[in-house]
Amino acid sequence: ISVETYTARRAYQIASSYRARGVPVVMGGFHPSLCPDEVAEHAEAVVVGEAEENWPLLLDDFRHGSLRKFYRSAGRPSLAHLRPDRTIFRGKRYLSVGLVEAGRGCHFKCDFCAVQTVFNASQTRRPVDAILDELRGIKDTRKLIFFVDDNITSNMRQAKEFFRALKPLNLRWVSQASINAAHDEEFLDLMARSGCQGVLIGFESLNPANLAAMNKTFNLSRGGFEKALSNLRRHRIRLYGTFVFGYDGDTEGSFDPTVEFALDHGFYIAAFNHLTPFPGTPLYGRLRDEGRLLYDAWWLDPSYTYNRIPFRPLGIEAEMLRNGCIAARRRFYSWKSIIRRGFDPVNRSDAFMWRNFYLINAMHRGDVSLRDHYPLGDESWNSSFIPAN
Repeated sequence: ISVETYTARRAYQIASSYRARGVPVVMGGFHPSLCPDEVAEHAEAVVVGEAEENWPLLLDDFRHGSLRKFYRSAGRPSLAHLRPDRTIFRGKRYLSVGLVEAGRGCHFKCDFCAVQTVFNASQTRRPVDAILDELRGIKDTRKLIFFVDDNITSNMRQAKEFFRALKPLNLRWVSQASINAAHDEEFLDLMARSGCQGVLIGFESLNPANLAAMNKTFNLSRGGFEKALSNLRRHRIRLYGTFVFGYDGDTEGSFDPTVEFALDHGFYIAAFNHLTPFPGTPLYGRLRDEGRLLYDAWWLDPSYTYNRIPFRPLGIEAEMLRNGCIAARRRFYSWKSIIRRGFDPVNRSDAFMWRNFYLINAMHRGDVSLRDHYPLGDESWNSSFIPAN
């Protein structure tokens, strides 16, 4: 079972159900890498870190009846021989988006980020030829490619090489990026010519003090947001902007200017989320040391639901933080906003992306209410977890 922090409670429920049938359980992913001892209570074996090197060892141990409790990766494994098996998707009603991994990790050290904690602020990349081979095998059945890299621009020299090689395939693609890349004209030109339709960028906050607290002052370098956004728009690259509220500099007045910023710049989509302290991150350690965590482990508490604030903010009441995030989402995904942003010249510069703009924004609009108070795990679960052997 692959486990992230938000799905940990449900994963433990599923593990207990299989253990009751005599089926051993192996867990891996971000949460087991951050909380291996906790996860070990619910799994016969725990894969800590990346699995490429340890998975064959685990399978061999299982065949010989000598499964170990922990399998820990020693450093970053090579991705040179990574070959996804896409047969698992057959017969399943997934969107026609091709998910491809070009690289893994990010070299930035944002204090809230579990990615940099697990990968120690480093990145590994696959060989360009291997990625191109995979893309050639799926491009005729996938109208859009999503490079699932944590930050496709983390190593800009390697990314430029990749974009040059990507251009002849004539793809549409999207990914996640850091805003510093938007100040390199050659980089943006290569990005656009290789088929980039949009990028997710973590703007996080308009408050410089908050950016400093999260170790993300690079967001304001070389002209800051305005210059970067102007550069991206000139190359017709759409924006999925993400923002986080709850740092010490945030107040009740932080929400409206942030939404206005996203509207004024015609963001394709945007996220307005409360700060979440993930275990193992510098943020979690700081809030724990300051006595501001409201749960020992919010991800396991039956009372914790989506949109509940798991810590004590300083500049704003927890309930106001929650309500402010919801109000920001409602405003950004109002029909008035969707129609206005739909006629933005960048958002409608490609027929495929323009058609999907309305579908995606309508889905996000519905999610505002659908996800509120959504439980972590099965609410009908009334059994105790069966401990692992």
